[in-house]
Amino acid sequence: MYQPEDLDIVRKLLALIGEDPQREGLLETPMRFLKAWSEYTSGYQQNPEDILKAFEDGAESVDEMVIVRDIPLYSLCEHHLAPFFGKAHIGYVPDRRILGLSKMSRLVEVFARRLQVQERLTNQIADALDTHLQPLGVAVVIECRHMCMESRGVRHTGTATVTSALRGSVKNNPDTRREFLALIGR
Repeated sequence: MYQPEDLDIVRKLLALIGEDPQREGLLETPMRFLKAWSEYTSGYQQNPEDILKAFEDGAESVDEMVIVRDIPLYSLCEHHLAPFFGKAHIGYVPDRRILGLSKMSRLVEVFARRLQVQERLTNQIADALDTHLQPLGVAVVIECRHMCMESRGVRHTGTATVTSALRGSVKNNPDTRREFLALIGR
């Protein structure tokens, strides 16, 4: 799977930070590192279209908001390759089609498991739902802690960054927007 030169890159990185890549505790680190990064960035191998299977059966009388909240989210800041993590809240107003509920969590994974900025991540999720499901409205709110802010630089721990992306009736109708925000506890 990995080539010897891939492992050498990690060894060089270890040496660059002042470590001895031949130290016993680090001998298997290059392979562990590459396996972990393969998982961290697995979203590049996934296509949102493959995940967003919609159903007409069961959607006949569904015309109220469907929400999945508190979806765990782990990603990497593309500027520092540092983790950011938190929760995503996703809602949509169906138009004759509904999604399997796990699909919203899986959609978060597809985009979060790439190098990201939170603002883009929020919009990618909203746009994918809007494009592939074609609901009456979509709402995505993401709240995350960023280690690039907490563990370096300003070092303000516990701060949360909140981003939102609204489409269709959720954006255009203040009552629908208020309903979404109330249901996710914001």
